[in-house]
Amino acid sequence: MSKCEQCIVREFSSLKELNKEELVKMANCKTSKIVRKGETIFSEGENINGVFCVKDGVCKMTKLSPNGRDQIVHLVKKGELLGQRSMISDEPANLSAIAIEDMQVCFIPKNEILGFFNDNNRFSMNVMKTICGNLRESDDIMVNMAQKTVKERLAYTLLYLENNFGVNADKSLKLQLTRDEIASMIGTATESCIRLLSELNKSGYITIIGKKISITDHKALAKMCDI
Repeated sequence: MSKCEQCIVREFSSLKELNKEELVKMANCKTSKIVRKGETIFSEGENINGVFCVKDGVCKMTKLSPNGRDQIVHLVKKGELLGQRSMISDEPANLSAIAIEDMQVCFIPKNEILGFFNDNNRFSMNVMKTICGNLRESDDIMVNMAQKTVKERLAYTLLYLENNFGVNADKSLKLQLTRDEIASMIGTATESCIRLLSELNKSGYITIIGKKISITDHKALAKMCDI
């Protein structure tokens, strides 16, 4: 693990507002670990007692629904932080964080982060802006789920995955989700998701080779989900 002042998380998160002295202090108290694909970083209802910095990899934030299914609420990639809202509100985690691929994360204890929060106004403002941004995104997702059909939500999600996580050399989506995970993102049964993907493939909007998905008609998908 590199020093905190050189870390990618600092470049893209609220931590960029910390000064050198604060970064050195953080480096001395953090713990770093590898989280393997499928492992849980923290669970819904757990007291986190700190913040996780995602140095590499992607995790899914899930919410357990009344019917016992996990709904994917958000995807978190490198450069982002986990646990900020729970730390500020002093409440247990509202979501679970599960690695979609192997990850490198650092954990910073709550008392250290709150010390920075109290002493550094720019840092505290940035944390609050991030939390507000996450709430706005949650509002957008809620409206998207309510007003779009399942097929429209699928088109939107495929474009979201390409725009936010990129593509491989063969133009397939770089973040390779399972069909069950895609179904969880769009709020439908796995069987329905597989059927809709097949329909988009037959229409020429996407290409499916094995588990890989490539978008072949961006305009058609964008028109379908009205973006």
